[in-house]
Amino acid sequence: METKPYNYNIVKFFTIMACIYLVIGTGVGVWIASELAWPVLNFDNPYLSFGRLRPVHTNTVIFAFAGSTLMATAYYVVQRTCSVALWSNKLAWFTFWGWNVVIIGMFITLPLGYTQSKEYAEMEWPLDVLITVVWLAFTFNFIMTIAIRRISHIYVANWFYLAMMIAIIYLHVVNSLSIPVELWKSYSIFAGVQDAMIQWWWGHNAVGFFLTAGFLAIMYYFVPKQANRPIYSYRLSVIHFWALVFGYVWLGAHHLQYTALPDWTGSLGAAISLAMIIPSWGGAINGMFTLSGAWDKLRTDYILRFLIVSLAFYAMSTFEGPVMAAKTVNALSHYTDWTIGHVHSGALGWVAMVSIGALYHMVERMWGTTMYSIRLVNLHFWMATIGTAIYITAMWVSGIMQGLMWRAYDDYGNLAYTFVESVAQMHPYYAMRAVGGLIFFSGACIMLFNVTVTIRRAIAKPSAAMATAANI
Repeated sequence: METKPYNYNIVKFFTIMACIYLVIGTGVGVWIASELAWPVLNFDNPYLSFGRLRPVHTNTVIFAFAGSTLMATAYYVVQRTCSVALWSNKLAWFTFWGWNVVIIGMFITLPLGYTQSKEYAEMEWPLDVLITVVWLAFTFNFIMTIAIRRISHIYVANWFYLAMMIAIIYLHVVNSLSIPVELWKSYSIFAGVQDAMIQWWWGHNAVGFFLTAGFLAIMYYFVPKQANRPIYSYRLSVIHFWALVFGYVWLGAHHLQYTALPDWTGSLGAAISLAMIIPSWGGAINGMFTLSGAWDKLRTDYILRFLIVSLAFYAMSTFEGPVMAAKTVNALSHYTDWTIGHVHSGALGWVAMVSIGALYHMVERMWGTTMYSIRLVNLHFWMATIGTAIYITAMWVSGIMQGLMWRAYDDYGNLAYTFVESVAQMHPYYAMRAVGGLIFFSGACIMLFNVTVTIRRAIAKPSAAMATAANI
């Protein structure tokens, strides 16, 4: 029986868009970080205000960049691990164009102020419906490709992808349930504390499944591939998978400590959050130990550096998160920049780093070439690492200082500092954050340049590229 060749065209398009969206998303992020340090940068223009551009930043980096990376890698990995072409090329292209229509719609509507005001779920109902349709097409195509696989075994990366796809469908649909009153206006069917609980059930699991399970799938394929070694422990990967899938869905309540949410609910969220350190570190250890006996590869393989350092950030973030969920720590950290630091240690250090490593890997394999400049890959690595470190350190210091100033009392039982005084003290750290973000953004621009030149050179020499690809 003749086998169809793998469909790499769809993967190539998603890969290129992921690189573009990384530049756009981090660029908007640097701009709004600069606005907080120097408010004059909003130019008294409502369309450039922090409130309008912040959701543009979060949606671009999460759904445009991370989403494109997930779709690129999922379509790439499922074909190679199942030894079969995609079940439907038409559905694959529908996901590409549909997803990008969603992103373009987001770029237009959010600056205009059309929003549901739900974090990570700001887009209004027409775009929510389109997201659901596209995601269902993506999931169905993935499942059907596994169904027609030529290998009996389903590789662990595909399990993580599937968990991510299925969870995001029901999380997104339930949280987005609303009553439309106009084309770009709707009201949630939930109200009050129920709305808050549903929102953070979605919000933390957007982190837990979209930004963790999906990217663990990337880790489980690309780390062994780039290191040219088998995964350290397959048994650990299975235990890690089921523990994560069971635990993550319970964590949302820890975002609502000391609110109208019942106390027992917050306690349950905190307890399970603390327990999640174990499976999370199981995944990080599994990835890192894959390099046992081959750590010398990190000296020369700059792509592998991205993948391994991302696991270090993953381990750190998944320790920090549960600690911040504990009520005593949460009383200090909640509503402060410490939370922002925690989010970005995961977003920049874990998600972006492992994505960048996977994207570099796929560019070399799919275009049958090596990166135009390995030196630029190395420069990008150090800029991403240093930029992330500066960013999160600034936010940690700023956040802990905020928490301490807000809870400080004088001898008479009055607050020792006004809120404005705490804002004034934050300024140098906000400037530091903007600098860290700028360094990371500059690294993303270098990546886009390097990838663009690599692809152009590969296209200019198609015969050599095809010969190289055949041997990979």
